Parts: sequence; C-alpha cells; structure tokens
Amino acid sequence: MLQGVKNIIFDLGGVIYAIDYQKTIDAFVDLGIDDFENLYAKAGQSDLFDDLETGKISRTDFVERIQGLLSVKVSQAQVVSAWNAMLLRFMPDALSCVKGLKDDYRIFLLSNTNEMHIAEIKARVGKEAFEEFSTLFEKLYLSHELGLRKPHAEVFEYILQEKSLKPEETLFIDDSIQHIEGAQSLGLKVHHLNDEERISQLLP
Repeated sequence: MLQGVKNIIFDLGGVIYAIDYQKTIDAFVDLGIDDFENLYAKAGQSDLFDDLETGKISRTDFVERIQGLLSVKVSQAQVVSAWNAMLLRFMPDALSCVKGLKDDYRIFLLSNTNEMHIAEIKARVGKEAFEEFSTLFEKLYLSHELGLRKPHAEVFEYILQEKSLKPEETLFIDDSIQHIEGAQSLGLKVHHLNDEERISQLLP
C-alpha cells in the first residue's frame, strides 16, 4: 500500500477518532425529529449540514434551523448535545500508528467537520492534548475553516497545490466511499477503510 507513497492524508472521524452516527440520529429522534436519518447519515446529508461543514452558517444559525424542524421547544444546549452525541474518543492505536509514520512520510489530516465538533473534542481532551495531536500532522485541513469539503475535487486540489504534492505519491485514507471516489478521480492512491479495519492493522 505504501509503495511509492511519500505523503499520507488521513480522515479524522472513523479513522483516527471513533464516531457513531446512530447516536446522533437517536438523540435527534428523542428530541422529536423522526426523519433525522433522512437528513443526515454517513453516506450523505442535506444542505443544512453541508453549509455547517463549509462554514457558510454559524453555530447559532444551525441550532435555530434545527429548532425550526421541531414541534416542541428545545434549548440550544439540547441541540448541541444531540449533535455531539456521535463523538466517542480518539483511538489510541490509530494515534500510535500516525506517530510511527511521522518521521518517514508527510502526514496531513482532512476532515469534514464543524466548529461544534472541534470545540467539543478540544473540551474533552484538553487544549494541551489537542495541540499535541495537531503536531502529528504537517497541517490540519478542516472543512469549516477551508470552506471546502469532501468529496469535491476542489478540496483535494487545494491541498495538492498548497503543499506541492504529487497525486501518485499521495495516499488518502477515509471511511466514506464517496470521499474515496473524489480523491481517486484526481489520481491519488486511496484506501477505503471499512468498519472492520483499523489503520494500525494496515500500516506498519
């Protein structure tokens, strides 16, 4: 898998940080959005979540639009808690794997995420631990800061151009097939991480 590879771009959720989409779906169903699974899932999502993940709308806008989908009144804190329910923990074996690759490869992170999730992760692990995590990578590319998200070719083109990376020397690892296909269309080497796989089992 690493033959000819000089650069590795990792996804965050499902690859390095454990997440469970069903927990957020269940939490919003409990708040009264019975069809939340049709709005948001691993395989795709509505414009509301795309806008959040590309920084087009703020945390407040997102919460208000979610509240507008409900027939009962819920607080901002309840909406944020439900949205963050999918977040579980950093995977220790994945962190060790990335640390082991750092000296031999240029390592990057590319995540479709949002200000609420990043703030929650930072709050859980602490500022110092998150900063230590960030140093594992040459750069963190977060969709809500970039204004770009996977699987669109533009986000991969941006990274390749900014860091002068050759697609054929760059491996992209993600757990969503549509993101893999986006990277593959530009000639990157790819690996679709399935639910039974861990990067610590794939990479030395």
